[in-house]
Amino acid sequence: MAKIRKVPIGLDDFEKLRRENFYYIDKSGFIKALVNNWGEVNLFTRPRRFGKTLNMSMLRSFFEIGSDKWLFDGLEISQDPALCEQYQGKFPILFISLKSVAGDDYTMAYDMLGEVVREEALRFQWLLDSDKLTRFDKVPLEKMLEHGFEKQVDMHRSLKVLSGLLHKHYGKKVIILIDEYDVPLEKAYQKGYYDQMVTLIRAMFEMALKSNQNLYFAVVTGCLRISKESIFTGLNNFSIHSIDDTIYDEYFGFTDQEARQLLEDYSMSGKYTEVRDWYDGYRFGQEHVYCPWDVLNYVKDHTADPDMTPAAYWVNSSSNAIVKGLLCQATATVKDQIGTLIAGGTIDIPLVQELTYQDLDTTDELQRMKYLWSVLYITGYLTDTGEREGRNHRLMIPNKEIQEIFALQIENWFSESRFMGLRVI
Repeated sequence: MAKIRKVPIGLDDFEKLRRENFYYIDKSGFIKALVNNWGEVNLFTRPRRFGKTLNMSMLRSFFEIGSDKWLFDGLEISQDPALCEQYQGKFPILFISLKSVAGDDYTMAYDMLGEVVREEALRFQWLLDSDKLTRFDKVPLEKMLEHGFEKQVDMHRSLKVLSGLLHKHYGKKVIILIDEYDVPLEKAYQKGYYDQMVTLIRAMFEMALKSNQNLYFAVVTGCLRISKESIFTGLNNFSIHSIDDTIYDEYFGFTDQEARQLLEDYSMSGKYTEVRDWYDGYRFGQEHVYCPWDVLNYVKDHTADPDMTPAAYWVNSSSNAIVKGLLCQATATVKDQIGTLIAGGTIDIPLVQELTYQDLDTTDELQRMKYLWSVLYITGYLTDTGEREGRNHRLMIPNKEIQEIFALQIENWFSESRFMGLRVI
Protein backbone atom coordinates (compact mmCIF):
# COMPACT_ATOMS: atom_id res chain seq x y z
CA MET A 1 0.00 0.00 0.00
CA ALA A 2 1.10 3.55 -0.72
CA LYS A 3 1.37 4.60 2.92
CA ILE A 4 4.05 2.00 3.71
CA ARG A 5 6.25 2.97 0.77
CA LYS A 6 9.57 4.62 1.47
CA VAL A 7 9.68 8.40 1.08
CA PRO A 8 12.06 9.23 -1.83
CA ILE A 9 14.14 12.04 -0.32
CA GLY A 10 16.73 13.18 -2.86
CA LEU A 11 16.05 10.19 -5.12
CA ASP A 12 16.00 11.25 -8.77
CA ASP A 13 16.55 7.85 -10.42
CA PHE A 14 13.17 6.78 -11.83
CA GLU A 15 14.12 3.14 -12.30
CA LYS A 16 15.42 2.77 -8.74
CA LEU A 17 12.37 4.54 -7.38
CA ARG A 18 10.02 2.12 -9.15
CA ARG A 19 12.05 -1.03 -8.56
CA GLU A 20 12.47 -0.45 -4.84
CA ASN A 21 8.86 0.57 -4.20
CA PHE A 22 9.36 4.19 -3.21
CA TYR A 23 6.35 6.47 -3.17
CA TYR A 24 5.86 8.04 -6.60
CA ILE A 25 3.52 10.78 -7.74
CA ASP A 26 2.72 9.94 -11.35
CA LYS A 27 4.18 12.48 -13.78
CA SER A 28 4.22 10.13 -16.78
CA GLY A 29 1.68 12.34 -18.55
CA PHE A 30 4.70 14.53 -19.26
CA ILE A 31 5.80 11.96 -21.86
CA LYS A 32 2.57 12.26 -23.82
CA ALA A 33 2.59 16.04 -23.60
CA LEU A 34 6.17 16.10 -24.89
CA VAL A 35 5.35 13.86 -27.84
CA ASN A 36 2.14 15.68 -28.74
CA ASN A 37 3.62 19.19 -28.45
CA TRP A 38 6.57 18.40 -30.65
CA GLY A 39 9.77 20.39 -30.41
CA GLU A 40 13.11 19.18 -31.68
CA VAL A 41 15.03 20.92 -28.87
CA ASN A 42 13.05 21.65 -25.69
CA LEU A 43 14.32 23.76 -22.79
CA PHE A 44 12.48 23.52 -19.45
CA THR A 45 13.38 26.05 -16.76
CA ARG A 46 12.15 25.53 -13.21
CA PRO A 47 13.53 26.33 -9.74
CA ARG A 48 15.77 23.81 -8.04
CA ARG A 49 14.11 20.84 -6.31
CA PHE A 50 10.97 20.78 -8.43
CA GLY A 51 11.50 17.38 -10.07
CA LYS A 52 13.46 18.19 -13.23
CA THR A 53 16.04 15.43 -12.86
CA LEU A 54 13.48 12.77 -11.92
CA ASN A 55 11.43 13.67 -14.99
CA MET A 56 14.52 13.40 -17.17
CA SER A 57 15.30 9.99 -15.67
CA MET A 58 11.71 8.97 -16.40
CA LEU A 59 12.11 10.02 -20.04
CA ARG A 60 15.20 7.85 -20.36
CA SER A 61 13.44 4.87 -18.77
CA PHE A 62 10.52 5.23 -21.17
CA PHE A 63 12.22 5.87 -24.50
CA GLU A 64 15.50 3.93 -24.18
CA ILE A 65 16.04 0.72 -26.11
CA GLY A 66 16.23 -2.21 -23.68
CA SER A 67 14.51 -0.47 -20.77
CA ASP A 68 12.01 -2.41 -18.65
CA LYS A 69 8.50 -1.57 -19.78
CA TRP A 70 6.93 -2.80 -16.54
CA LEU A 71 8.32 0.28 -14.79
CA PHE A 72 5.34 2.16 -16.24
CA ASP A 73 2.68 -0.40 -15.34
CA GLY A 74 -0.28 1.34 -13.76
CA LEU A 75 0.95 4.82 -14.60
CA GLU A 76 -0.97 7.32 -16.70
CA ILE A 77 1.10 6.78 -19.84
CA SER A 78 0.23 3.06 -19.87
CA GLN A 79 -3.36 4.04 -20.63
CA ASP A 80 -2.26 5.07 -24.13
CA PRO A 81 -1.16 1.76 -25.68
CA ALA A 82 -0.80 3.22 -29.17
CA LEU A 83 1.69 5.84 -27.99
CA CYS A 84 3.57 3.23 -25.95
CA GLU A 85 3.75 0.92 -28.94
CA GLN A 86 5.20 3.68 -31.09
CA TYR A 87 7.69 5.20 -28.65
CA GLN A 88 8.40 3.05 -25.60
CA GLY A 89 11.81 1.38 -25.71
CA LYS A 90 12.43 2.48 -29.29
CA PHE A 91 15.32 5.00 -29.13
CA PRO A 92 18.99 5.19 -28.16
CA ILE A 93 19.44 7.76 -25.39
CA LEU A 94 22.28 10.06 -24.39
CA PHE A 95 21.73 11.42 -20.89
CA ILE A 96 24.16 13.73 -19.09
CA SER A 97 23.65 15.81 -15.97
CA LEU A 98 25.84 18.88 -15.50
CA LYS A 99 24.87 19.48 -11.87
CA SER A 100 28.26 18.25 -10.64
CA VAL A 101 30.31 20.42 -13.04
CA ALA A 102 31.27 23.11 -10.56
CA GLY A 103 35.04 23.57 -10.64
CA ASP A 104 36.90 26.31 -8.83
CA ASP A 105 38.72 27.15 -12.08
CA TYR A 106 38.24 26.46 -15.78
CA THR A 107 40.68 23.54 -15.90
CA MET A 108 38.90 21.76 -13.08
CA ALA A 109 35.47 22.42 -14.60
CA TYR A 110 36.69 21.22 -18.02
CA ASP A 111 37.96 17.99 -16.49
CA MET A 112 34.72 17.49 -14.55
CA LEU A 113 32.64 17.98 -17.70
CA GLY A 114 34.92 15.57 -19.54
CA GLU A 115 34.37 12.95 -16.86
CA VAL A 116 30.59 13.35 -17.10
CA VAL A 117 30.69 12.79 -20.87
CA ARG A 118 33.19 9.94 -20.54
CA GLU A 119 30.97 8.15 -17.99
CA GLU A 120 28.12 8.29 -20.46
CA ALA A 121 30.43 7.03 -23.22
CA LEU A 122 31.37 4.07 -21.00
CA ARG A 123 27.75 2.93 -21.15
CA PHE A 124 28.30 2.40 -24.86
CA GLN A 125 31.78 0.87 -24.87
CA TRP A 126 30.22 -2.24 -26.40
CA LEU A 127 29.98 -0.22 -29.63
CA LEU A 128 33.67 -1.04 -30.07
CA ASP A 129 32.51 -4.59 -30.92
CA SER A 130 29.69 -3.51 -33.23
CA ASP A 131 29.91 -5.00 -36.73
CA LYS A 132 27.82 -2.08 -37.99
CA LEU A 133 30.64 0.38 -37.31
CA THR A 134 33.91 0.56 -39.22
CA ARG A 135 37.24 0.71 -37.46
CA PHE A 136 37.40 4.38 -38.43
CA ASP A 137 34.01 5.00 -36.80
CA LYS A 138 35.35 3.55 -33.55
CA VAL A 139 38.52 5.64 -33.31
CA PRO A 140 36.88 8.72 -31.66
CA LEU A 141 35.15 6.48 -29.08
CA GLU A 142 38.38 4.64 -28.30
CA LYS A 143 40.14 7.98 -27.87
CA MET A 144 37.34 9.28 -25.64
CA LEU A 145 37.48 6.22 -23.38
CA GLU A 146 41.26 5.92 -23.18
CA HIS A 147 42.47 9.52 -23.15
CA GLY A 148 39.47 11.70 -22.34
CA PHE A 149 39.39 15.12 -23.99
CA GLU A 150 42.91 16.44 -24.40
CA LYS A 151 41.77 18.79 -27.17
CA GLN A 152 38.78 21.08 -26.79
CA VAL A 153 37.53 20.17 -30.24
CA ASP A 154 37.10 16.59 -29.00
CA MET A 155 34.92 17.84 -26.16
CA HIS A 156 32.95 20.04 -28.56
CA ARG A 157 32.25 17.05 -30.81
CA SER A 158 31.66 14.48 -28.07
CA LEU A 159 27.86 14.33 -27.94
CA LYS A 160 27.55 14.53 -31.70
CA VAL A 161 30.10 11.71 -32.10
CA LEU A 162 28.27 9.48 -29.62
CA SER A 163 24.90 10.20 -31.23
CA GLY A 164 26.36 9.36 -34.64
CA LEU A 165 27.69 6.01 -33.46
CA LEU A 166 24.40 5.08 -31.81
CA HIS A 167 22.43 6.15 -34.89
CA LYS A 168 24.60 4.06 -37.18
CA HIS A 169 24.46 0.99 -34.93
CA TYR A 170 20.72 1.01 -34.25
CA GLY A 171 19.48 2.67 -37.41
CA LYS A 172 17.43 4.93 -35.10
CA LYS A 173 17.94 8.59 -34.37
CA VAL A 174 18.98 9.54 -30.85
CA ILE A 175 17.23 11.36 -28.01
CA ILE A 176 19.61 13.65 -26.09
CA LEU A 177 18.81 14.62 -22.49
CA ILE A 178 20.91 17.35 -20.80
CA ASP A 179 20.02 18.09 -17.19
CA GLU A 180 20.93 21.24 -15.19
CA TYR A 181 22.73 22.86 -18.11
CA ASP A 182 23.24 26.17 -16.28
CA VAL A 183 25.06 24.87 -13.19
CA PRO A 184 28.54 25.08 -14.84
CA LEU A 185 27.72 28.60 -16.00
CA GLU A 186 26.67 29.77 -12.54
CA LYS A 187 29.82 28.38 -10.97
CA ALA A 188 31.96 29.88 -13.74
CA TYR A 189 30.38 33.29 -13.13
CA GLN A 190 31.11 33.06 -9.42
CA LYS A 191 34.71 31.95 -9.95
CA GLY A 192 35.67 34.24 -12.81
CA TYR A 193 35.94 31.98 -15.88
CA TYR A 194 32.46 32.60 -17.32
CA ASP A 195 33.53 33.51 -20.88
CA GLN A 196 35.54 30.30 -21.25
CA MET A 197 32.66 28.14 -19.99
CA VAL A 198 30.11 29.86 -22.24
CA THR A 199 32.35 29.18 -25.24
CA LEU A 200 32.70 25.52 -24.28
CA ILE A 201 29.02 24.84 -23.57
CA ARG A 202 27.89 26.77 -26.65
CA ALA A 203 30.21 24.78 -28.91
CA MET A 204 29.00 21.45 -27.48
CA PHE A 205 25.35 22.43 -27.79
CA GLU A 206 25.73 23.75 -31.32
CA MET A 207 27.30 20.51 -32.54
CA ALA A 208 24.89 18.22 -30.66
CA LEU A 209 21.63 20.14 -31.11
CA LYS A 210 22.00 22.22 -34.28
CA SER A 211 21.93 20.48 -37.66
CA ASN A 212 22.77 17.13 -36.06
CA GLN A 213 21.36 14.57 -38.48
CA ASN A 214 21.54 11.94 -35.74
CA LEU A 215 19.14 13.79 -33.41
CA TYR A 216 15.50 12.77 -32.97
CA PHE A 217 14.77 15.30 -30.26
CA ALA A 218 16.43 16.78 -27.18
CA VAL A 219 15.31 17.93 -23.75
CA VAL A 220 17.41 20.40 -21.76
CA THR A 221 16.63 21.53 -18.20
CA GLY A 222 17.93 24.28 -15.98
CA CYS A 223 16.99 26.92 -13.46
CA LEU A 224 17.79 30.16 -15.29
CA ARG A 225 16.83 30.83 -18.88
CA ILE A 226 20.21 31.86 -20.26
CA SER A 227 20.00 34.20 -23.24
CA LYS A 228 19.69 32.37 -26.54
CA GLU A 229 22.36 34.61 -27.98
CA SER A 230 24.73 33.46 -25.25
CA ILE A 231 24.35 29.66 -25.38
CA PHE A 232 21.81 28.56 -27.95
CA THR A 233 22.98 30.63 -30.90
CA GLY A 234 21.36 29.66 -34.18
CA LEU A 235 19.05 26.99 -32.76
CA ASN A 236 15.95 27.67 -34.83
CA ASN A 237 14.53 24.33 -33.67
CA PHE A 238 14.39 25.57 -30.08
CA SER A 239 11.25 25.54 -27.85
CA ILE A 240 11.45 27.26 -24.45
CA HIS A 241 9.09 26.27 -21.64
CA SER A 242 9.49 28.52 -18.60
CA ILE A 243 7.43 28.81 -15.42
CA ASP A 244 5.07 31.17 -17.25
CA ASP A 245 4.00 28.55 -19.82
CA THR A 246 0.83 26.50 -19.41
CA ILE A 247 1.50 23.43 -21.60
CA TYR A 248 3.57 21.56 -19.01
CA ASP A 249 2.54 23.45 -15.89
CA GLU A 250 1.44 20.41 -13.82
CA TYR A 251 4.49 18.21 -14.46
CA PHE A 252 7.02 19.98 -12.22
CA GLY A 253 6.06 20.25 -8.57
CA PHE A 254 3.07 18.70 -6.79
CA THR A 255 -0.44 19.91 -7.57
CA ASP A 256 -2.88 20.44 -4.72
CA GLN A 257 -4.64 17.17 -5.50
CA GLU A 258 -1.32 15.29 -5.51
CA ALA A 259 -0.26 16.82 -2.21
CA ARG A 260 -3.62 15.95 -0.62
CA GLN A 261 -3.32 12.36 -1.81
CA LEU A 262 0.23 12.06 -0.51
CA LEU A 263 -0.80 13.24 2.94
CA GLU A 264 -3.79 10.91 2.93
CA ASP A 265 -1.60 7.94 1.99
CA TYR A 266 0.65 8.64 4.98
CA SER A 267 -2.32 9.24 7.32
CA MET A 268 -1.53 12.94 7.57
CA SER A 269 -4.66 14.52 6.13
CA GLY A 270 -4.95 16.61 9.28
CA LYS A 271 -1.71 18.32 8.33
CA TYR A 272 -3.03 19.56 4.98
CA THR A 273 -3.57 23.20 6.00
CA GLU A 274 -0.12 23.40 7.55
CA VAL A 275 1.55 21.88 4.47
CA ARG A 276 -0.41 24.17 2.15
CA ASP A 277 0.48 27.30 4.09
CA TRP A 278 4.17 26.41 4.27
CA TYR A 279 4.95 24.79 0.91
CA ASP A 280 2.22 25.67 -1.62
CA GLY A 281 1.81 28.96 -3.43
CA TYR A 282 4.04 28.63 -6.50
CA ARG A 283 2.34 29.43 -9.77
CA PHE A 284 3.55 27.64 -12.92
CA GLY A 285 1.43 28.65 -15.89
CA GLN A 286 -2.13 28.26 -14.62
CA GLU A 287 -1.28 25.65 -11.97
CA HIS A 288 -0.64 26.25 -8.29
CA VAL A 289 2.05 23.84 -7.11
CA TYR A 290 3.90 22.75 -4.00
CA CYS A 291 7.66 22.28 -3.75
CA PRO A 292 8.15 18.46 -3.80
CA TRP A 293 11.38 18.61 -1.80
CA ASP A 294 9.59 20.36 1.06
CA VAL A 295 6.51 18.16 1.12
CA LEU A 296 8.46 14.89 1.01
CA ASN A 297 10.83 16.03 3.77
CA TYR A 298 7.86 17.14 5.86
CA VAL A 299 6.18 13.73 5.45
CA LYS A 300 9.38 11.86 6.34
CA ASP A 301 10.05 13.98 9.44
CA HIS A 302 6.45 13.87 10.65
CA THR A 303 6.31 10.11 10.21
CA ALA A 304 9.04 9.95 12.86
CA ASP A 305 7.75 12.84 14.99
CA PRO A 306 4.10 13.87 14.44
CA ASP A 307 4.54 16.92 16.69
CA MET A 308 7.48 18.39 14.78
CA THR A 309 6.97 21.97 13.60
CA PRO A 310 7.38 22.83 9.87
CA ALA A 311 10.91 23.52 8.69
CA ALA A 312 12.48 25.51 5.86
CA TYR A 313 13.96 22.61 3.88
CA TRP A 314 14.39 24.22 0.49
CA VAL A 315 16.74 27.14 1.17
CA ASN A 316 19.68 24.95 2.22
CA SER A 317 19.26 22.53 -0.70
CA SER A 318 20.29 24.92 -3.47
CA SER A 319 22.98 27.43 -4.31
CA ASN A 320 21.93 30.97 -3.35
CA ALA A 321 25.15 32.85 -4.09
CA ILE A 322 23.69 34.76 -7.05
CA VAL A 323 20.64 35.87 -5.07
CA LYS A 324 22.81 36.83 -2.12
CA GLY A 325 25.13 38.86 -4.32
CA LEU A 326 22.29 40.86 -5.81
CA LEU A 327 20.56 41.44 -2.48
CA CYS A 328 23.75 42.72 -0.93
CA GLN A 329 23.62 45.54 -3.50
CA ALA A 330 19.96 46.33 -2.87
CA THR A 331 18.83 49.95 -2.68
CA ALA A 332 16.71 51.41 0.09
CA THR A 333 13.70 51.21 -2.25
CA VAL A 334 14.26 47.48 -2.77
CA LYS A 335 14.53 46.92 0.97
CA ASP A 336 11.21 48.73 1.43
CA GLN A 337 9.65 46.52 -1.26
CA ILE A 338 10.96 43.43 0.50
CA GLY A 339 9.35 44.70 3.67
CA THR A 340 6.06 44.94 1.77
CA LEU A 341 6.47 41.36 0.60
CA ILE A 342 7.27 40.04 4.08
CA ALA A 343 4.12 41.74 5.36
CA GLY A 344 2.08 39.76 2.82
CA GLY A 345 1.80 42.43 0.15
CA THR A 346 2.60 42.40 -3.56
CA ILE A 347 4.84 44.43 -5.85
CA ASP A 348 4.47 45.18 -9.56
CA ILE A 349 7.75 44.63 -11.39
CA PRO A 350 8.89 44.33 -15.04
CA LEU A 351 10.81 41.06 -15.38
CA VAL A 352 13.64 39.98 -17.65
CA GLN A 353 12.98 36.41 -18.81
CA GLU A 354 16.31 35.86 -20.59
CA LEU A 355 19.57 36.63 -18.82
CA THR A 356 23.25 36.20 -19.14
CA TYR A 357 25.24 36.06 -15.93
CA GLN A 358 27.26 39.00 -17.21
CA ASP A 359 24.05 41.06 -17.13
CA LEU A 360 24.19 40.84 -13.34
CA ASP A 361 27.38 42.90 -13.30
CA THR A 362 25.74 45.98 -14.81
CA THR A 363 26.52 49.28 -13.13
CA ASP A 364 23.06 50.59 -14.03
CA GLU A 365 21.28 50.54 -10.67
CA LEU A 366 17.74 50.36 -12.06
CA GLN A 367 18.65 47.57 -14.46
CA ARG A 368 20.46 45.65 -11.74
CA MET A 369 17.40 45.76 -9.50
CA LYS A 370 15.24 44.55 -12.39
CA TYR A 371 17.60 41.59 -12.66
CA LEU A 372 17.31 41.04 -8.90
CA TRP A 373 13.53 40.65 -9.04
CA SER A 374 13.80 38.49 -12.15
CA VAL A 375 16.26 36.12 -10.49
CA LEU A 376 14.15 35.95 -7.32
CA TYR A 377 11.15 35.04 -9.46
CA ILE A 378 12.89 32.49 -11.67
CA THR A 379 14.64 30.74 -8.79
CA GLY A 380 11.50 30.34 -6.65
CA TYR A 381 11.88 33.02 -3.98
CA LEU A 382 8.87 34.87 -5.42
CA THR A 383 5.86 33.83 -7.46
CA ASP A 384 3.42 35.51 -9.81
CA THR A 385 -0.10 36.13 -8.52
CA GLY A 386 -1.48 35.70 -12.04
CA GLU A 387 -2.54 39.34 -12.17
CA ARG A 388 -0.79 41.88 -14.36
CA GLU A 389 -0.38 45.63 -14.15
CA GLY A 390 0.35 46.49 -17.77
CA ARG A 391 3.53 44.62 -18.66
CA ASN A 392 4.52 44.24 -15.03
CA HIS A 393 4.27 40.99 -13.12
CA ARG A 394 2.55 41.16 -9.76
CA LEU A 395 4.87 39.28 -7.40
CA MET A 396 4.43 37.89 -3.91
CA ILE A 397 6.14 35.55 -1.47
CA PRO A 398 4.61 32.12 -2.18
CA ASN A 399 4.33 30.64 1.32
CA LYS A 400 5.42 30.69 4.97
CA GLU A 401 8.68 28.89 4.30
CA ILE A 402 9.88 31.57 1.89
CA GLN A 403 8.46 34.29 4.12
CA GLU A 404 10.64 32.96 6.92
CA ILE A 405 13.64 32.93 4.59
CA PHE A 406 13.02 36.58 3.71
CA ALA A 407 12.48 37.61 7.31
CA LEU A 408 15.55 35.85 8.71
CA GLN A 409 18.18 34.89 6.16
CA ILE A 410 17.76 37.74 3.71
CA GLU A 411 17.84 40.22 6.57
CA ASN A 412 21.18 38.70 7.57
CA TRP A 413 22.44 39.14 4.01
CA PHE A 414 21.49 42.81 4.15
CA SER A 415 23.50 43.25 7.34
CA GLU A 416 26.48 41.44 5.79
CA SER A 417 26.43 43.75 2.78
CA ARG A 418 28.14 46.51 4.76
CA PHE A 419 31.27 44.36 4.82
CA MET A 420 31.16 43.00 1.27
CA GLY A 421 32.17 44.24 -2.16
CA LEU A 422 29.91 44.70 -5.13
CA ARG A 423 30.13 41.08 -6.18
CA VAL A 424 29.51 38.15 -3.83
CA ILE A 425 31.26 34.91 -4.77
